[in-house]
Amino acid sequence: MTLPEHGRSTEDLLAEIARLKGADLPVRGGKVTAYVYDTGRPEVHEAAASGYFEMLEVNSLDPTAFPSIVEMEKQVVGAVAELLGGGHGIFTSGGTESIMLAVKAARDAAATKAPEMVVPVTAHPAFHKAAHYLGVKVVAVPVDLETYRVEPSAVEAAITGDTVLVVVSAPSYPQGVVDPVERVAAICAERGVLCHVDACVGGWLLPWLREAGAEVPPFDLSVPGVTSISCDLHKFGYAPKGASVVLFRDPALRRKAYFASAAWPGYTIINATVQSSRSAGPLGGAWATMQALGRDGYVELGRRSLEAARRLREGIAAIDGLSVLGEPDSTLVAFGSTEIDVFVLADEARKLGWFLQPQLSYAGIPANIHITVTGATLAGVEAMLEVIAKSAEAARRRGPATLPDGLIDLIAGLDLDALDDATFAELAASVGVDLTSQAQPEMAVVNAVLDGLPADKREAVLLRFLSVIYS
Repeated sequence: MTLPEHGRSTEDLLAEIARLKGADLPVRGGKVTAYVYDTGRPEVHEAAASGYFEMLEVNSLDPTAFPSIVEMEKQVVGAVAELLGGGHGIFTSGGTESIMLAVKAARDAAATKAPEMVVPVTAHPAFHKAAHYLGVKVVAVPVDLETYRVEPSAVEAAITGDTVLVVVSAPSYPQGVVDPVERVAAICAERGVLCHVDACVGGWLLPWLREAGAEVPPFDLSVPGVTSISCDLHKFGYAPKGASVVLFRDPALRRKAYFASAAWPGYTIINATVQSSRSAGPLGGAWATMQALGRDGYVELGRRSLEAARRLREGIAAIDGLSVLGEPDSTLVAFGSTEIDVFVLADEARKLGWFLQPQLSYAGIPANIHITVTGATLAGVEAMLEVIAKSAEAARRRGPATLPDGLIDLIAGLDLDALDDATFAELAASVGVDLTSQAQPEMAVVNAVLDGLPADKREAVLLRFLSVIYS
């Protein structure tokens, strides 16, 4: 970007933003089944935007300078604690930061100098990210390949004297199932190890599903042995992005998540989060959303999401060649096929204006398609099923994505660090992916390549992809 010589009008800027967003996925209407959470109620989003804007320029760095953020955060965190079994919390920028703080607190509370963390293979990558940043070793344990829930016996076998934290999910994102929290937490309590429940997706969903009549297993801080839990409000809380809460059973453990420094001659440094200066806009947006919806609003959204997920599971099961993976406890649905290339299916759905999220195979779990069902999904669930059926048939006719012979082995053997970005872009173009174009490429070939690589090579390719598109 070249900085303009003179300032531009707001009208001009908004027109430019609209142009830039031209190729974006739509954030309303239910045709994007990941990344966005839609209530289907415009007045709620307007309230959220107003609350966000009012707090936009307030800096959460110093709560003594802006006491509004203290009161607002106490109300938001208090509402989450009331729903999830109590505890003492911190408002964060998202699930990754909430998880980062939970891992930091566990590491700092432990005596070992070689901290380890036991996580299911279905746990969110944010735990691996936190471990990478904080110097904690990840010990991954398998899940049952029928239920997709972690095996408590595998967790128990993985715990050592260096284990500082055990993780379970409520639910895990890939298949939407809740791990056996009670059994794992009991093992942790017996072994004297902290237990974190990743309820980033389900924390502000599962209680409302329960009120709407769903059978939801115990998963929160009311379960003995659970010592912390994370809950995103920008998911099923329907708040603007940048809103999550992490709760700790013990205030002393929460203090381990904090950071303070007095080793300089400037202003006082005390941070509850990873960030220092940060806008209170997300806090204002979350507060306004929760106030605008209220308990009855969330119960109704839960009821609609539950009905939509039920209809979706039944409809997918009736489509020739498709099957739902596991029995989801939530409104996250994953389906796969032994007859149809799901990556091709996703491309076909994209041609029809729908984004269905592909998931790669891993640890014995097959490649599949993920759908996050929200409050707005029910109105369009029949249309979604029609698109899935049409896309499945089109994918069956096309057949699986075809790769040049030896391509997987070639990429697996490459030293990607030795390639500059331009050379990597040429390599991508050779399999039909133009990383320099704004247009959406067909992703079946890309996903097939990634699916054929081991995890470490997938990661290396993805890092280079990110580097190229921002070059």
